[in-house]
Amino acid sequence: MALSADLVAEINTLLLYNVTNHLEGIKVHKDAEQSRIDAARRLHQKGLVTHLDGGYLTDLGREASEHLHMAHTILTTA
Repeated sequence: MALSADLVAEINTLLLYNVTNHLEGIKVHKDAEQSRIDAARRLHQKGLVTHLDGGYLTDLGREASEHLHMAHTILTTA
């Protein structure tokens, strides 16, 4: 199973979040790459972030981001 470009953009966007501080969010500006803007919107539609342009992680988004950060660490270590 290959990852689609849309899913990769969503994963990369979730990896931007600092999962150690739930008070930190992100803002995807209107001049960002269109793939990042679209990814933030899809993440919002899926209930993972609080705003169309990013905002804060929801509880579900925090869990997903934590798992992605862990997978990234495992795959890039050693």
